[in-house]
Amino acid sequence: MSGPTATRTNPVTATRRARIGDRVTAAGRGAVLFLLTLPAMAAFGAVVLAMALMSVGIGLLLVPPAIIVLRRVADQRRRLAHAWQGIEVPSPYRPEPAEHRGGAAARVRHCLSVLRDPATWRDLLWSITDPVIGAALALLPIALILEGIYGFVITALWGPLTQAGLRDWYLFVHVTPANAGTAWATSAIGAALVVAGLGCAPALLRVNGRWARLLLAPTAAATMARRVQHLTETRADAVDTNAAELRRIERDLHDGAQSRLVVMGMNLNAAARLLERDPETARNLLLEARDSSAKALTEIRDLVRGIHPPVLADRGLVDAVRALALDSALPVEVRADPVGRLEAPLEAAAYFAIAEVLTNAAKHSRAERVRIEIHHGDGVLRMAVTDDGIGGASISAGTGLRGIERRLATFDGIIAVSSPHGGPTVVTMELPCASSSPKTSTSSGTA
Repeated sequence: MSGPTATRTNPVTATRRARIGDRVTAAGRGAVLFLLTLPAMAAFGAVVLAMALMSVGIGLLLVPPAIIVLRRVADQRRRLAHAWQGIEVPSPYRPEPAEHRGGAAARVRHCLSVLRDPATWRDLLWSITDPVIGAALALLPIALILEGIYGFVITALWGPLTQAGLRDWYLFVHVTPANAGTAWATSAIGAALVVAGLGCAPALLRVNGRWARLLLAPTAAATMARRVQHLTETRADAVDTNAAELRRIERDLHDGAQSRLVVMGMNLNAAARLLERDPETARNLLLEARDSSAKALTEIRDLVRGIHPPVLADRGLVDAVRALALDSALPVEVRADPVGRLEAPLEAAAYFAIAEVLTNAAKHSRAERVRIEIHHGDGVLRMAVTDDGIGGASISAGTGLRGIERRLATFDGIIAVSSPHGGPTVVTMELPCASSSPKTSTSSGTA
């Protein structure tokens, strides 16, 4: 019997190869981090030069651009720390004043603003110390590996090298043409150095990331200031949103139910006057009053549902979303974990965020199907709404998604939109929360 022979990779061998590959990658990334110290030093020199020129005035114009360059280099290091070492280093900078593009006085204020930012001075400290400490951490694995490889080169070419007088010592081993054993000793030492370099590369890369976080992460005071600023902005958004909601409720009541109730009262008064002398007309007026009362009741129910749907208050978020899906113009599939009952404001924020995304999909996406996924774990409520429409949705392109972003930000929530042209569109939302009580609900379903 003949045929192709299937080869299977030994799992242990594959794991070893993967580990070696990770260590080689870590060493290479260390070399990249060393190269990043060069633009950091150049940016440091530019900032120092611009500060020196402040005495003659031109420095006021040069300092902000130089600091921006330095910040971009530092931001790149922050991104690499997160991507390569899994270390989150938030941006620590204060927001720039909006009026810095005015006249000379505004430019002076802008220059003083960036100089007063503590993060600027921490960036300068990083840019002058990282070429020493960071470079040492980054280059040590590469130096060990290259020195080890040189040991193999000596083993292979020890004769010509020593005869040419290039070098006759390898670390502590004296390599001579008369003693071939010393050349083979260099190979053993070189192998040990290569192993040591590859072995320490991941650990030193992590230490390098922690070193970057030590200087480039925001201080506790800066974190608190940004937190206060965020809370101030979200509180202002919440106040504006509530005021707009109250105006909408007042307008809907005035134009809808209130008008119908006024008409109903007028019809009842007229019917009371005509009841004895014109019973038929009175009867018609009473029928109109009955219709007006039914329509007013429907409008009030719709208004209450828009404020806080009864099914949301009675059954919780998942069942409220399923009820929302049943009323949608599109086929909607709902997949949800048993979320339980959340705090009422959080449930309302999550419900209306999903409702807004679903409305946008029905109006603009030209989708044929929508899928809603709701998961709760680790104190975070995750919601994803996916449609198979034409794509092109963006938070910056419309007020709907921007309003959702403001609504979620009030509770420290976030929204992310992935919507390439041609689709699909995936809107992912997260809210930090805790489930207060379990609630029995089906885990998935199609509405």
